[in-house]
Amino acid sequence: MELNPDSLDPSLRYKLLIGTVVPRPIAFVSSISPTGKTNLAPFSYFNAVGHKPLALAFSIAPKSDGSEKDTLRNVRPVSEGGVGEYVINLAVEPYIQQVAEASEPLPYGDSEFDHIDLTTVPSKVVKAPRVAESPVAFECRTIQIVPVGTFNLVIGEVIHWFVRDDLVDENYRVDTHKLAPIGRMAGNDYCHTDRQFTIPNGLPKST
Repeated sequence: MELNPDSLDPSLRYKLLIGTVVPRPIAFVSSISPTGKTNLAPFSYFNAVGHKPLALAFSIAPKSDGSEKDTLRNVRPVSEGGVGEYVINLAVEPYIQQVAEASEPLPYGDSEFDHIDLTTVPSKVVKAPRVAESPVAFECRTIQIVPVGTFNLVIGEVIHWFVRDDLVDENYRVDTHKLAPIGRMAGNDYCHTDRQFTIPNGLPKST
């Protein structure tokens, strides 16, 4: 099968994209509006950008009516009417049901924290709270928002980092089995990430 993406309906492109770029990590983003209303939403177009500076990026689609999602409104810089800060919590096995529930569209200012069984704890640096149950939380400040068609790619610098003590050894290696991250597949499917193996990098050594 050879495909020209421009010849496909966007809905078909979407199906092929989320069915082939798998598994995807999930950014569970907590943010706050300029008036102090909290928001929590999952985004599976998410990954690390780099570590000098420590930066993460996630992409936000518009609402079904074409308007901006609450998260985008909140993370926009102050000069654009937002707060310019947010927290990326991780989607992990113990509360993956709540991650799925938080994708439900709500009116602006109606907080997901009021509807799902998760709690907040104040962040150290940013205004938005983090998810208390999350084993890792990245407190971020928006660096740039890049429009990509109807999507907006949010790039943020991590300015504070919470990692649960039992996940990290003295050499800063993370026990990913204890972390228990969940990956996003296509549709409503998710996957566990605890089946791992090791392969050395590079070309085979000649004998």
